[in-house]
Amino acid sequence: MIVRTTAEITGTDHDVADGTWRSKRIILAGDGVGFSFHETTIDAGSINEFHYQHHVEAVWVVEGTGTLTNLETGQQHPLGPGTMYLLNGHERHRVTCAEQLRMLCVFNPPVTGREVHDENGVYPPPESVA
Repeated sequence: MIVRTTAEITGTDHDVADGTWRSKRIILAGDGVGFSFHETTIDAGSINEFHYQHHVEAVWVVEGTGTLTNLETGQQHPLGPGTMYLLNGHERHRVTCAEQLRMLCVFNPPVTGREVHDENGVYPPPESVA
């Protein structure tokens, strides 16, 4: 059994910030459960582009508002508490944040905790993260 709190993760190597977003990585690849689980916040007024070429991500919005744009189709979706989106096609996407967003995210394959987005918003393939 694994029990963790976001309070105990804050300020550790499980607490990763990059510009306008912060990811508290609660469950990681090293936990050996086949997925990773994160609490992510994105700053109000920010625009962030992401592209998970090597991971599937499920996102559940618990606080805040914004817009999700599929950069491949141009389709837009409002984001707010209770909204879930699944990037099962590795879609390039943009999150435009009106009010600070707090989201719970699941990644498969799991991240190790050391990943950061490259210039294209991509995490490296899982096997290339040392």
